[in-house]
Amino acid sequence: MFVRTDDKITATQAAIFLNNTLLGAGILTLPRSVSKEVKTPDGWISVLLGGVIVMLAVFIMVKISQQFPGKTVFQYAGKLTGKYIGGALSLLLIGYFIIIAGFEIRSLAEVTLFFLLEGTPIWAVILPFLWLSTYLVYGGINSIARVFTIVFPISIMILLISFVLSLRLFDIDHLRPVLGNGLAPVFSGLKSTVLVFTGCEVTMTLVAFMQNPKQAVKAILGGLSVPLMLYLLTVVMVIGGLSINSPITSTWPTIDLMRSFEVPGFFFERMEFPFMVIWLMQMFCNFSSFFFQASLAVSQTFKLKIHPVIYTMVPLLFLSAMTPRTLSDLFALGDTIGKIGVVLFFLVPVLLSVVWLVRVKGLKQHV
Repeated sequence: MFVRTDDKITATQAAIFLNNTLLGAGILTLPRSVSKEVKTPDGWISVLLGGVIVMLAVFIMVKISQQFPGKTVFQYAGKLTGKYIGGALSLLLIGYFIIIAGFEIRSLAEVTLFFLLEGTPIWAVILPFLWLSTYLVYGGINSIARVFTIVFPISIMILLISFVLSLRLFDIDHLRPVLGNGLAPVFSGLKSTVLVFTGCEVTMTLVAFMQNPKQAVKAILGGLSVPLMLYLLTVVMVIGGLSINSPITSTWPTIDLMRSFEVPGFFFERMEFPFMVIWLMQMFCNFSSFFFQASLAVSQTFKLKIHPVIYTMVPLLFLSAMTPRTLSDLFALGDTIGKIGVVLFFLVPVLLSVVWLVRVKGLKQHV
């Protein structure tokens, strides 16, 4: 069957879908990457500023998508920019979703190996998650949204409980001085924050599946504000708990924070285990979202039936996940994805909005 955009989701499901797309390995790695770039305790300002910039780009994406009810970016890009430019944009997004999906499931596998299944071959961890995601994506966006709705509140609850319990380590002096070296370090940290917001491009497909597209601005921006606040809180808590030097040298600084305290008499005395188990579910949802987007993009761009495309994507995503040979290669790939994300954040919405405005203005003058 071809992809049907009459498989509708509610505004709440759309917001949660965006949340689960954005909340993934970034929670575990952002304190390290942003601290490494900023080198001062002001990384949280970079996250906040980066989130505001992303919100502006997402707002443009939503407004453009609302002009084409029931159509995804892969369907309306060609109508706006012409067959060839629209096709090129769609191909760019296809490649982007395949690469970032591979990055996410490889990150999931690396975390699993590091903390839970040390010594297991990497492919033996990736394949079960890949097969399970294939089953989920096969059910369509409504099935995915329902699973996300179950996982999301559990993930957030465990994360917030972990941060509350880590308050005993928090020292406000670790976040001082604020802007001690000026704004230059803050701006240098922006490129690191973009990676954790990559995936906002799914906005240009989510609007097409919403029951009431008029609620898209409120739903999408509301959904985006949640991961922004959680990423901001993560950077503040990790730097405040461990100081600026620890996240720079740590592979998974958020997990290191969880390992730094015990709660005698609590249901879980060490929080890293329940946090890791739950967050692996969250990372799986993150990967499944990109899996669906890549399959949807190929299906609509080349006018193919969605289910054969999903099966075809499995070996492609496996190869994408296995391409980085080491953890350093994986982090380097993450930096590259961040740079591509910057281009997409500005190229796709800005290009489409400019063309749309020119066409609307031209039509009004012609009339």
